Amino acid sequence: MLSATSDAVTLDRVRAVCQPLLDSAGFIPGADADERYCTDWSRARGQPLAVLRPRNTEEVSRLLTVLHALRQPVVLQGGMTGLTGACVPQAGEVVLSLERLRDIEEIDPVSGTVTVQAGVSLQALHQAVEAQGLLFPVDIGSRGSCQIGGIIANNAGGNRVLRYGMTRQSVLGLEVVLADGTVISRMGKVLKDNAGYDLKHVFIGSEGSLGVITRALLALQPLPVSRQSALVAVEGFDAVTALLTQCRKRLGPRLSSFEVMWRDFFDISTGLLKKGRPGLNLAGSHVVLVEAMGIDPEQDDAQFAETLGTYQDTHAGCEVILAQSLADAQAIWSIREAAGEAANAIAPCAGFDVSLPMARMATWAHDVHVELRAMGLTQTQTYGHLGDGNLHLLVGGTGDPVVKAAVDELVHRSIGEVGGSISGEHGVGLSKKAHLHYCRSAAEINMMKLMKTSLDPHGILNRGRIFDLP
Repeated sequence: MLSATSDAVTLDRVRAVCQPLLDSAGFIPGADADERYCTDWSRARGQPLAVLRPRNTEEVSRLLTVLHALRQPVVLQGGMTGLTGACVPQAGEVVLSLERLRDIEEIDPVSGTVTVQAGVSLQALHQAVEAQGLLFPVDIGSRGSCQIGGIIANNAGGNRVLRYGMTRQSVLGLEVVLADGTVISRMGKVLKDNAGYDLKHVFIGSEGSLGVITRALLALQPLPVSRQSALVAVEGFDAVTALLTQCRKRLGPRLSSFEVMWRDFFDISTGLLKKGRPGLNLAGSHVVLVEAMGIDPEQDDAQFAETLGTYQDTHAGCEVILAQSLADAQAIWSIREAAGEAANAIAPCAGFDVSLPMARMATWAHDVHVELRAMGLTQTQTYGHLGDGNLHLLVGGTGDPVVKAAVDELVHRSIGEVGGSISGEHGVGLSKKAHLHYCRSAAEINMMKLMKTSLDPHGILNRGRIFDLP
């Protein structure tokens, strides 16, 4: 921990080299920083030495050039919707916020691309491209706050991975500033380009540890003109997987979302939080939110209803509620998207974002719940994007750090044992790095460290995230 005196000296040095590179709104001393620069959605909190708010790639480059020369640690920030503490400033770190890089530079309907700066919110991007009959397919609950640079740096997943893939699948090109200020820009619109290494993939999912993403070229899709949503209640996990198989077979690529909610989550969302619509009463061990998107409203509606109707006819006890309007669809989705509010209902809680083979999912979830109950922990919430193998588990009653550490170890160790990942979509950050070895080999971690030291030899970017270096 730096002393107050050394902090003041360091701040003076940072101010002296950075403030001349920015306008009057670009430099904020840490003591004057708003709360939004100090905490993220994980509730972790820190105090920055200073906040730097550049307006473009050139300013980012000049700032990193001087910060690299000072060996000054920097934490990168976007919309601060992360859940692993990765963007929370640690002692002595300067915040580099990308919030002012918010231009949507070009929407190209012919090539089906959009060129966008890192600070544009996901919701703003959705609205801009949809106005031209196009779709940026990545969609997550924090769409109004999260920023494009952040979702790329974290390779965000979300509600439509089943159809469109993770963020990585929608990134055609990037402009990135390295730790020493070097700008790497590859923003070509061609889909086929095998001329050497595809360097953008080094930075996608790197959690800001290898470079600063400032601009992106993103692939767009045609905007679907039909959308069908339904809630399906079933008994037993085998019935869930049978429903997924049926939907994949009958709906094909139109199947965009397959969200599964265990009773522990569904009952809090619809009961305590009153999400959905009045009088909603579904039985079954699991409730599935199914969504399909297409281009022929009449035919698509009929096929969707027939698919779920056929399934219901062959599975006793199955209940289906079809959305009949946009309001119905929004009400259905409000149940699943109440995750943040539901977590608050059992706070303090430990949250997990894991992925695992579907064949192991039911047994893993059952066994973990049994072990949690044996520890006296009965407040849980379980839900996920089943089609891509990603589950979210929240465990209440973990305010005691010793209890939380035991729960962290239980969940992450057990995930490693079934060949899964400790992070399906939220990243590693600070909160999960102690458990990275459960899903990555020593050789893989060493290669990650080699990449880090090669691109950031002084270790100034997001230091201590994902793994520690000497």
